[in-house]
Amino acid sequence: MSAPRQLHFNAFLMGCGHHGAAWRRPQSPIEQLGDISFYERLARSAERGLFDAVFFADGHAVGDVSTGPRWFLEPLTAMAAMARATSRIGLVSTVSATFYTPFHAARMLASLDHISKGRIGWNVVTSMFDAEARNHGMDMLPSRDQRYSRAAEFIEVALKLWDSWEDDALILDRGGLYADPARVRAIGHSGEHFRVDGPLTVPRPPQGRPVLFQAGASVPGRELAARYAEGIYAVAYDLASGQEYYQDVKRRIAVAKRDPDAVLIMPGLVTYVGSTQAQARAKQAEVDALLPTEQSLAQLGTFVQQDCSNWDLDVPVPALPSLAGFTGPQGRYATILRIIEAEQPTVRQLLGRLAAGGGHCTMVGTPEQIADQIELWFRSGAADGFNVMPPLLPESLDEFVDRVIPVLQRRGLFRTCYTADTLRGHLGLERPTVGAAV
Repeated sequence: MSAPRQLHFNAFLMGCGHHGAAWRRPQSPIEQLGDISFYERLARSAERGLFDAVFFADGHAVGDVSTGPRWFLEPLTAMAAMARATSRIGLVSTVSATFYTPFHAARMLASLDHISKGRIGWNVVTSMFDAEARNHGMDMLPSRDQRYSRAAEFIEVALKLWDSWEDDALILDRGGLYADPARVRAIGHSGEHFRVDGPLTVPRPPQGRPVLFQAGASVPGRELAARYAEGIYAVAYDLASGQEYYQDVKRRIAVAKRDPDAVLIMPGLVTYVGSTQAQARAKQAEVDALLPTEQSLAQLGTFVQQDCSNWDLDVPVPALPSLAGFTGPQGRYATILRIIEAEQPTVRQLLGRLAAGGGHCTMVGTPEQIADQIELWFRSGAADGFNVMPPLLPESLDEFVDRVIPVLQRRGLFRTCYTADTLRGHLGLERPTVGAAV
């Protein structure tokens, strides 16, 4: 008899928290964002909660520095230190297929998998903004089709590089044979975007290959996720949108002749926990009140690719183009359209809704109420787990770990101890053999 299905959780670490005003609080850790011990403490908190992994997004343009912190430490560098400060939790970072090369990325990720003894994951992205491209010698981003074509080839090359060393290639015979040349092979890749001879300079990683994550929202993104991803980060505003995304992507995975049950879908989740729902809502309102209107409108303008600075705050949101006619990043935009359709908010109300997590599912209430909602999503075909996005760090993460996780454990929905040492093990994934399909 197979073990009962259980939830999976990643902790998405971002600045002082995902709320746009988190850094403005008097007690925020704003002075600590360049201190690696801050991230080590957060990782240990998530490990105490038996999370599968901590996750870092990444960007290649600084944005408006007056509005608060966005990026600080480069995440792969930070993860090397965090791997030494933890022992079981996985470590996942975004790496852009548009700005890196496959050899460079495969080498860094394989090195980190060795350093962490098998706990590394790679969130594959194609990047979003022209400002990022201009930091890499481009005038603007390539088209969406070009970026996804490059990303697919990038993944294929990385997989070949990780497989360029057999598991038993290292002989370590001090008498004269370090590695068996017959078990270390060039890959000889020559494609539309890359030429890579190989082999990799790093022997095969402990996991065989780092775990592949992807955040596919557009049709090309969903197709890429269906072909390659082992874990998928999703934007889902409500249960219905979560179910719609879950069913669509699981169907695409089956069409790609892969096992849908072996690919985990983890929507983003923002939580405010209180002893009563009123207390939780007061906590949310307190930080919402710190968010400057001008900066909130600027963030909204980024999401909808319009100048929102003169929008009247207390009237309904102006008509926006359909998703089909929108040329920017589609996942967040689709969520905004869904919020408008479902709630018919004023501009001010929409800004509050987007203040933490930009439209991801938000749960506000007691630990039991939040556990109820998590269980509903899990049992209703909307999620295999969640990418937890603490609005306030470190307290929102600690509250989830110390107050929500125990409720889920009592219900048999989440592990009570780690039973594996690798990220693949936490996620229930097999270690791939050399040459195996994703």
